Amino acid sequence: MVMLMLFTQINPMLVTMGTQAFDANDWIFEPKYDGWRILIHKEGKRVEAFTRNGRNVTSKFPELRKAMDAIHAHTVILDGEGVCFRDDRTIFDDFAYRGRLSDPIKIEAARQTHPATFVIFDVLYASSDRRNELLLERKRILNEIVEPSQQFIPTMYVHEHGKRLSTLSVERDWEGIVAKRQDTTYITDIRTANWLKIKNFKMIDTVILGYRTVPTFALVVGLHFRTMRNKPVAVVEFGFTADERLAFLQTAEKIQTNYKDGTQYIEPVLCCKVKYLERTETHHLRTTSFKGFLFDKKPEDCWWLYR
Repeated sequence: MVMLMLFTQINPMLVTMGTQAFDANDWIFEPKYDGWRILIHKEGKRVEAFTRNGRNVTSKFPELRKAMDAIHAHTVILDGEGVCFRDDRTIFDDFAYRGRLSDPIKIEAARQTHPATFVIFDVLYASSDRRNELLLERKRILNEIVEPSQQFIPTMYVHEHGKRLSTLSVERDWEGIVAKRQDTTYITDIRTANWLKIKNFKMIDTVILGYRTVPTFALVVGLHFRTMRNKPVAVVEFGFTADERLAFLQTAEKIQTNYKDGTQYIEPVLCCKVKYLERTETHHLRTTSFKGFLFDKKPEDCWWLYR
């Protein structure tokens, strides 16, 4: 196994997409947090944080200085998620906002308005290399050396009962859960089926901006953002009945505007509900399906959900 190097890029172990929650006595289950994957390196009083792609973001998060009090080990490398909480939910946009800042004055102000928390779920190094140790042993070590605080939290997990935690994640509007085999070691720079992310589908009301008929019928839908109205966020190809397609095309003929790059744009006066699994950092929705027209919805009310 390659020797770990402090304060340099380490490509973490990555999860595979799962399909649905399950129960199994040789797995544990954790909440899925909506933020940035962060690896924290500490040696004595020196602490640095890296994204999964190796970008050093230490200067963006003064909260890392609290590691001296929260992490009770001289030399460690920890794996986790950088998040911003609102109530008991993690808000991706808030942490992404923190990650975009570079002005020290704005960073200090954001520490008050958008405080960052680092949820730790694994330990790669603690006095010695821990990657060959099994997951539950790494969890034991993690809970021994990380003292819960506003800035650093060892993630919760449950044994066996993935369905129960998944139900809770839906009730609390979390992103989903992560399932992990108890007997796994930590292998850097791979994507493994021994770790599964099981995300919750979400619904959102969108404005119909246009449509395509080639190669298949699809709606181009958009949302309003603070800095932009009618931003395209998805091309929705699935979920339509034949009658819904026909009725839409008949209506769309009367409100067509310009045609560009395979899309016939229309006046943004119609709305529909879209189901989606996840979104990119630029708010593009993935794994989408059509869930019905919204005849009573006002297009000006179709905003991205800043929660």
